[in-house]
Formats: sequence, C-alpha cells, structure tokens
Amino acid sequence: MVRVPVLAAGGIVLRRGQPPRIAVVRQRKRDEWVLPKGRLDDGETPRAAARREVLEETGHDVTVHEFLGTLVHDFAGRSKVVHYWRMEAGDEQVRELTRDVRAVEWLPLEAAVERLSRGYERVFLENVGPAAVSEMMRRAKEKARRREEAVTEPQLPLPEPVPPRLAVPQEIVEVADDAVAVAPTAPPAESEVVLGDTMPPRHQRASFAERVRNWLDRDA
Repeated sequence: MVRVPVLAAGGIVLRRGQPPRIAVVRQRKRDEWVLPKGRLDDGETPRAAARREVLEETGHDVTVHEFLGTLVHDFAGRSKVVHYWRMEAGDEQVRELTRDVRAVEWLPLEAAVERLSRGYERVFLENVGPAAVSEMMRRAKEKARRREEAVTEPQLPLPEPVPPRLAVPQEIVEVADDAVAVAPTAPPAESEVVLGDTMPPRHQRASFAERVRNWLDRDA
C-alpha cells in the first residue's frame, strides 16, 4: 500500500543587511535548527501555507517572491514534500512565535547553512541560497538606482505664467440724451477726438457735457 506523502511548504526568508540574513528556527520538541516551514491545512495552497508558517515560526510578516524548489525526504516512514519560496521579511517582529519554536536567528548564508541540524536542509540551502541572496541584492540595487534617478532627473523649467488680460475699465461721459462717448479711464491723448471735438481734460469733462447740452437746447 502506497502511503500518501506529507505536504508542507516554507521559505528561504531573508532580511536586508550587508550581507543579507537568512532565518533559521529552533524547534522546541527536538531542539533542532531548521528552515521555517509547516504542513498544509485542508484546502490551503502551498504558497499560502508557506507564508502562514513563516509568519508563525519567525514572527515576521513577509513578501513572497519566486519559487525556489522542492525538497523531498523521508519522514516517519513516509515521504515529506516541502515546497520553498524566496521571501523577504520586514525589519520588525509583528507577532509572538508559535509554541513549537523556541527561537529564531538571522544569519549570513554560510552561517545559516552551518547552523542547520539536518543534512538534507543544509544541502538544499547550499544550492538555492546563493540564487536567493543574489536576487534580493539585485532588486535592492535596482530600487536604489531608480530612487537615485528620480532625485537626479533634470526638471524642466516651468513656463512663465501668462498674466490674465484684464478688461480696461471704462468711463461713460454723457453728451446728450441720445448719444454717449466712451473713453478709457486712463488719461487720453491730446489728439483723441470725441464727437468731432478734442477730449477735454478729466476735470473739465462735466462742464463739457453741460456745454453740449446747452448748445443742443439753443438750436432746438
């Protein structure tokens, strides 16, 4: 009778640093250092299970990136199939560790490989770890380059604002019951002609209008 394999998922979890650090967790029951992982719940996808298990075992929320590979090994007379993704963790721990984990440490790649208690996990991390670290560093450099370009990108000068064209206020000078002359409020030029006569100075406009009325009344 073929026994159904145990399905599990986890992550090669990195934090930014020089060099980047990888999470290894210490199990409470066997007192072993292992990669963070766990079994799938009913109806759960491997990717979702990987993220959940990493959060529970490291206490850090993570961003899940590319799939790294599958590790198959014997487990209590059955095959255990563990799928791993590259993940990036935030700087701050956001929740308490699950009771199954005594501690979590963040180590450079070589130190993380040496800390692992199980030979098959050490071999797996030796193979996929360099690619995971390189990809994280590449993305970090790309983000830094984009930020630098955004800061140093020359800014085109803004066009000079065009002042709005204001309508010139006008003054109405009454010259007769059925005729008006319109002139700007600014002082008129001496040669400006209104109704066949030279426009008088501003202080004389009222008397000019009176003289026109008197002249019209006289002719009537």
